[in-house]
Amino acid sequence: MSRASQADAAKHRDEVVTAAAQLLRERGAAGISVQEVMAGAGLTHGGFYKHFASKDELVGLAATEAFGEILALLDGLRGHDLDRSTLGSRVVNDYLSAEHRDEPGTGCANTALASDSARAPESPLRSSYLEGLGGTIERLTEVRKEAGDSDEADARRHAIETLASLVGALTLARATAGDPLSDELLSVVSEGLLQRW
Repeated sequence: MSRASQADAAKHRDEVVTAAAQLLRERGAAGISVQEVMAGAGLTHGGFYKHFASKDELVGLAATEAFGEILALLDGLRGHDLDRSTLGSRVVNDYLSAEHRDEPGTGCANTALASDSARAPESPLRSSYLEGLGGTIERLTEVRKEAGDSDEADARRHAIETLASLVGALTLARATAGDPLSDELLSVVSEGLLQRW
């Protein structure tokens, strides 16, 4: 295979994984088909098995990519000498926004993929979820330390508490979207988290 062909194949593979990451967050693993994912990447479904051994493999890779986005966002908050309240506001208000609630395809994998991970105990998706969740907790712990948590154990405890509250609130807000309760959930949990940040 020529270098150009190899480069094209790698590009197509990346496009498929990116399309799958969005669809996975929007619909869950059971809600997407190989044909839809390939079409989302602008390819025909016939070439799928040139790139992936199975749909499960693709779903695991897509989950890893989806987690990469939240990890990059958290990494982007570090090293800017932001004060405690600014860091808290950026994390909480961005996460618990109406925009994040209404755009699951580009949202946080911790929320979007939790149910799928729970239903697939021995799968590439579950492995990717555990790794991504662990990475999110590590990054959020570092953000908490920059925000003033001097003790590593306290920073990790606060990170886990914050993440669980964010994911829970966003999950409930998505489940009640269109009802005033959805906005109330986002608002009440945001206020509580910012008071404790």
